[in-house]
Amino acid sequence: MSKYIKWFKEIGIEDVERVGGKNASLGEMYQNLTAHGIRIPNGFAITAEAYTHILDVNEAWKKLNDLLDRLDFDDVTALQQKGSACREIMLECSLPSDIEEEIANAYEALKTEYGDDVTLAVRSSATAEDSPEASFAGQNDTYLNIGSLDALLDAYKRCLASNFTDRSLHYKHDNGFDPMKVYLSVVVMKMVRSDLGASGVMFSIDPETGFKDVVFINAAYGLGETVVQGSVEPDSFYVHKPTMSKGYKSVLKRSLGAKKIQMVFSDKINVANIAKEYTKTIETPIEAQKKFCITDEDVITLAQYAVKVEEHYSQKAGSQKPMDMEWAKDGIDGQLYMVQARPETVESRKEFNILQIYELQERSRVLLKGRAVGTKIGAGKVRKISAPEALDQFRPGEILVAETTSPDWEPVMKIASAIVTNSGGRTCHAAIVSRELGIPAIVGANHATEILQNGKEITVSCAEGETGIIYEGILEYEARQIDLSDLPKTKTQIMMNLGNPELAFSLASLPVDGIGLARMEFIITTSIKAHPMALVHPDKTDQQTQKSLHDLTFAYQDHEDFFIKTLSEGVASIAASVYPKPCVVRMSDFKTNEYATLLGGQFFEFEEANPMIGFRGASRYSHPAYEEGFALECRAMKRVREEMGFENVILMIPFCRRVQEGKKVLETMEKYGLKRGEKGLKVYVMCEIPNNVIQIDAFSELFDGFSIGSNDLTQLTLGVDRDSQIVAFDYDERDEGVMKMIQMAVEGAKRNHRHSGICGQGPSDYPEMAEALVKMGIESMSLNPDTVLQTIQNISELEKETLG
Repeated sequence: MSKYIKWFKEIGIEDVERVGGKNASLGEMYQNLTAHGIRIPNGFAITAEAYTHILDVNEAWKKLNDLLDRLDFDDVTALQQKGSACREIMLECSLPSDIEEEIANAYEALKTEYGDDVTLAVRSSATAEDSPEASFAGQNDTYLNIGSLDALLDAYKRCLASNFTDRSLHYKHDNGFDPMKVYLSVVVMKMVRSDLGASGVMFSIDPETGFKDVVFINAAYGLGETVVQGSVEPDSFYVHKPTMSKGYKSVLKRSLGAKKIQMVFSDKINVANIAKEYTKTIETPIEAQKKFCITDEDVITLAQYAVKVEEHYSQKAGSQKPMDMEWAKDGIDGQLYMVQARPETVESRKEFNILQIYELQERSRVLLKGRAVGTKIGAGKVRKISAPEALDQFRPGEILVAETTSPDWEPVMKIASAIVTNSGGRTCHAAIVSRELGIPAIVGANHATEILQNGKEITVSCAEGETGIIYEGILEYEARQIDLSDLPKTKTQIMMNLGNPELAFSLASLPVDGIGLARMEFIITTSIKAHPMALVHPDKTDQQTQKSLHDLTFAYQDHEDFFIKTLSEGVASIAASVYPKPCVVRMSDFKTNEYATLLGGQFFEFEEANPMIGFRGASRYSHPAYEEGFALECRAMKRVREEMGFENVILMIPFCRRVQEGKKVLETMEKYGLKRGEKGLKVYVMCEIPNNVIQIDAFSELFDGFSIGSNDLTQLTLGVDRDSQIVAFDYDERDEGVMKMIQMAVEGAKRNHRHSGICGQGPSDYPEMAEALVKMGIESMSLNPDTVLQTIQNISELEKETLG
């Protein structure tokens, strides 16, 4: 029996005090999840008893204690001096022969299992690590590609010394751990050859918003340290857990990262530091940068791993336990491996019923954009830090700007108003620590250190979706906390208008009855950027446009695959936020002047005197000038419902002028695989033209419901161009004629047993309009997210008064 070595098959999550969080979790997975198809490389723990034995034999306890006793952990200079001295003490310790012998024997056993050329990952595993309160992410060292006993022993000692890095000492102090009582165990495991493949980090919830229905995965070429350190912008993927559990295997949405560098194995050896020289960073070939580094099949496999890990740990804990995991793809055998799992420590601890909303009250010039970490806003003066030696220059309330933030910098990170880095993804150490500290951060903001100058006042907004925005100056913003448990339930369905998929997960906790209007136009404008017909017929555009289309779609099979996947994943992200509640998706409703601004648009659009009542909505769908573009929309929506599993998606036709036009649209949809009534497909129509109201009985024979578009209905009832400033005084949704039109529409829908709803701000802007709609018996109101909560309270009161 080994005294200081424990194999993964011998340890579990109950053994944290003996082998640390990382080892305990690897053992737990190796013992319990291997049988469920999850691959975990074999390995062993060098126990915490070995750590205490080394300190005993070398009489190091008193020396360390004397250095740390009465240390001011917030004095950066003192922390750096004392930390360095502690590490030197640890490195000078000699390894007792019994520990050396046990390590050597265990190493030989791994060589027997995997072959003499096996290489190892040597990773620190602290006894306070991966607790629900603190992740200890990046606080201790890791050494990779270890291929000899000498290198293994050197790496082991360096891991022990990393228990006293500046960052680790400060982190322990902040989280209430006595640094002298946190012992270090070390993981020694077979190295997954991700240097020839890919690796990354994943969470079983969305780490930014706490949305529990998704798995979030980051991926980059080579060893995972680049993702964890934040030195690379990785690819990112989401998978929707509820539809995956029903057998749908598709990526919910994806984002291509730059992946400019990758960490690989090196043959270089430096005798002074054997372990440190076995890896190197190289540039990723340009063609590889432009492609996703793992396949959709890989993403689904990883998501299935994540769900199984979460389920196991939740069952073990007796409560929901979201997890933070690391994975690696072996470039030799092509298989995916789990190499770490720990509890997620931020979003999972938030109060479920408390909604925290940050909202800018003004805007200014946009200086930079990057990936948002968290959903808060911070403002202050820029302080650029390029090296640890400059940390003492940082002042509380400043905004930390750096190439990337090493966990060594945690003492100043906690006093920053916000953090901005040139590189990194949303699962790097800087992002994890920012989340734990509750500080907004924007990572991957290219050229931030060049553009943002010391002393410049800026506002960092992470409250506008997945894209973080840096504004010039200090802007006013509002922070609100709302207790959702106090909100009443209304008889009238209160739904939400949403076009931006990036906001969907942050709004998922709003107590709405679904999405009443999901607009395609935002996704097409911001994510697709190209005219659908230009993607179908690039040959009809010029050379410059063709090059831009090629660059835009390079990561996909072809132009059409790009459009279908991007549109379907954008819509599915919105539908996921309310799943299984209904999500009404309106087919595209650009006007010709708006379509013309898209890439290649000028080759397919023409100038109209009044686009507002021109070639828009339903009239385009079966017209030769656009039918092939509409076919792409239909294929994307078919993918959303049938391949991705979002059967809660209801499709809606905008600006349908005549009954005959409605029939033609339905025939065209059927031609491209979307048949009303088949596979539960419902099709609504916008009720926004007086003819929709006058002929509502006839339209009811074609469509399953009506959504009253009060903007266009007002415009066309009163004959007012809603884009014209000079007649704006005549535009009023509350006009008796408009309200009469709305009443006729609601009554007509009821008469024909069809759904009736309204999507517009009228009910939230005008209490008298809301009251009238409730009295009419409208079934749903769909509003912008910022007015939903107040409207729920208002409608509840109105219903008590009017309906009894």
